[in-house]
Amino acid sequence: MADLCSVPPEILVPAANETLELALGSQVALNCTVRWVAAERCEPVPVWTKDGQWLGSKSSQDTAWFAQNASEWLLTSILQLNLTHDADFGVFACWVSNATATFTLRRVEAAGHMPAVLAALLVLALLVLLAGLYVRCRLSVLLWYRNHYGELEINDGKLYDAYVSHATAPDDRKFVHFIVKPQLENRYGYKLFLDEQTILPNSEPSADLIMNVSRCRRLIVVLSVAYLEQEWCNSSFREGLWRLLELSKKPIFIVFESQYREITHPAISLLKQHRSTVTLLVWRAGSMTPSSDFWKELCLALPRKVSFQGTMGDPQTQLQEDKDPMLTLHSSYLDSGGDLHPDGDLGLRGCVFRSPPPPRISGLGAPMASAAGTTEDTQRQDSQRPELDMSDLGLRNYGARTDFYCLVTEDDI
Repeated sequence: MADLCSVPPEILVPAANETLELALGSQVALNCTVRWVAAERCEPVPVWTKDGQWLGSKSSQDTAWFAQNASEWLLTSILQLNLTHDADFGVFACWVSNATATFTLRRVEAAGHMPAVLAALLVLALLVLLAGLYVRCRLSVLLWYRNHYGELEINDGKLYDAYVSHATAPDDRKFVHFIVKPQLENRYGYKLFLDEQTILPNSEPSADLIMNVSRCRRLIVVLSVAYLEQEWCNSSFREGLWRLLELSKKPIFIVFESQYREITHPAISLLKQHRSTVTLLVWRAGSMTPSSDFWKELCLALPRKVSFQGTMGDPQTQLQEDKDPMLTLHSSYLDSGGDLHPDGDLGLRGCVFRSPPPPRISGLGAPMASAAGTTEDTQRQDSQRPELDMSDLGLRNYGARTDFYCLVTEDDI
């Protein structure tokens, strides 16, 4: 061949055989650049082939020029390809004199948008699920964490967990005595102090209020329409709220949903403005369920309840080392049955003290001997009963309990 050079041209681009992975519909430009000595009396002509088949002289764009030192020639041949069919892929070779550069084109599947869309939908569904779990289980998780790792409020001299203030209206009484009190005391073990008197007569806290609230860890106000009719609520609710904030830690206000939207009293808007310092709870139609959010929010607002395994009485009383049987729940010192009334005693619980047994008479025959045996058994059983020391009974503090025992003898009956 006339264009063969004695010294083969040096291929600059590509530096080695190149393999390209392209998607269908792509466009690619194959660059073949060679260099040879200018002293050579040859004129190389680039030729392109595909899978061994010549593509023709017009398939590429060729450019030749002198190098900077004018002692070398440079030649660039560019082959433009549109990969629109599977037949457009293959092995392309650039022949320049007796030098060859090879390009291998392979088809790959184009990454579509479907995987990205599926991934985005999956992340969105996961976020929605987490948001739903947060809304549904947030209170339960917070309550569990508080009950296990919350701050303990013990040995603080308090006798009650909450002071409950409500109006004298029949609906308010029923709500407090038949719903709030049984639920908090029987289910959660709190001790409540109930009061239906006005807590701020003449817009100032009374001495009884200061004393009673100081004995309670929280303040609960049933803010019904009847409650808002009190004088201090109508005249100076804002000032009264400041008084309550001074007396109790973050007081709890309960409003009824049936009255919530109808109340035009400025107290509701004032409580909404001070949500950081007060707790505002709404009693709804489904709040009667023990597992409702109302009770969870109320328990979160109340102090953490302490329970000890193996103790017979109130943990507060046990921790204060007060062994007074009157301050001990389910006392083993007294032979008594269960409470007949939740608010206190309705009479004698059982015979606590007995009169001395009748004198023993002997020598009157078999019937009398049998009676004497029965008397001895009775005396033995009485001697085994625990007796109660009343020597310091008048010096004890019974403020922690409201259900006092009636101490009587058989002669009083």
